[in-house]
Amino acid sequence: MTAIQHEADAILRRAAWRLVPLILAMYVAAFLNRVNVGFAALTMNQDLGFSPEVFGWGTGVFFLGYLVFEVPSNLIMERVGARIWMARIMITWALVSMAFAFVQGPVMFFLLRFVLGVAEAGFYPGILLYFTYWFPSATRARILALFCMGIPVSNIIGAPLSGWLMGLAGYGLKGWQWMYLLEGIPTIALGFLAWWGLPDNPRKAGFLTEAEKDIVMARLAAEPRAQVHGFGDMLKDWRVWALIIPDFCIVFGIYALGFWMPQMVHAMGYTIKQTGYILVIPYTASLAVLWVIGLSSDRTGKRAAHFVISALVAVVGFGIAAIGGNDAIVILGFCLASGGVYSGLATFWSVPPLFLGGSAVAGAFALINSVANLSGFVGPGLMGWLLQTTGSYTIGMYMCMGVALAAALSMAVLARHCRAP
Repeated sequence: MTAIQHEADAILRRAAWRLVPLILAMYVAAFLNRVNVGFAALTMNQDLGFSPEVFGWGTGVFFLGYLVFEVPSNLIMERVGARIWMARIMITWALVSMAFAFVQGPVMFFLLRFVLGVAEAGFYPGILLYFTYWFPSATRARILALFCMGIPVSNIIGAPLSGWLMGLAGYGLKGWQWMYLLEGIPTIALGFLAWWGLPDNPRKAGFLTEAEKDIVMARLAAEPRAQVHGFGDMLKDWRVWALIIPDFCIVFGIYALGFWMPQMVHAMGYTIKQTGYILVIPYTASLAVLWVIGLSSDRTGKRAAHFVISALVAVVGFGIAAIGGNDAIVILGFCLASGGVYSGLATFWSVPPLFLGGSAVAGAFALINSVANLSGFVGPGLMGWLLQTTGSYTIGMYMCMGVALAAALSMAVLARHCRAP
């Protein structure tokens, strides 16, 4: 590595300390507002008369709105800049999330979940694209790992917080209504903070000198040229469409856990508050798995292989949770399953930039993410249907185990086709 590259990396480490905490906080808020419905369900479903199947499919409607607006949102961000667009996304989805406090029945619930997907569309792939503006491929997996820590961190914070808020009541509102209202406020604040503190790219970063900007841009320009750059060429590349399969499968497990794990733990006989504290255990364990695999991925450069390892960890975790035996074994299974799916998500997104660049990678991030996130519609819905049909969560856990295995196998097949030129 040259002296200029060393200097650029030192500047980018400083930039990471400035940008990543804000982005992580934004993602924590995003995921909390997306999955707090899992905690609300502990009393909301009974209050509103929702069956497990209605709840399962209703939560998944979010991803239909997400699918429709994901690609246009990412292309708009590329034109108007991350600062404006991320602020807009966060403020609008916070307002929609707060509106769930006033849900009256299934139709309104389904409609608001769809609108929430529309409001949030573009956030996740937009951040993935944003990282390509700032960080070279050699360090991107650990940056993505830090970003993806937002999911377990949101649950580490959100599980006990939501459990506590669910106990509130007053002014004609029940606990789940207060939870929706109060958890939306920080997201609005972060939206305004993004407007102020998220520069579109290194050239517009006020915390860098002109000389530092030149060094960083030269470092990024030295990256290997991607094989595919145009949006149209990206749409014709079979690898982009094939990568939807492993992403779909790994995200399937994320939302099956996110929407149903609170209810699974609660069904073991724990109170709502106890459930919140117990859920901290698997999410904390997943942080360690996520960081170790992300760091190893950067050190070895074997992106697809680390995805396969992550997916296999999830297979083992879901299998242990399905077999059960006692509460401690089930929680151990949840620890491994959570660590596997979250580390898989982080390592997955280091694969497309190996052969995509420019508007191709912008479009691919949005396309893959939007279609694959339909598993957030299918997974929770099937979990609800299986629970209602069998009266047990066991078959649902075996289903998640099989889907995680499909993630590992599909990426193992694609690995030799998705390499840097």
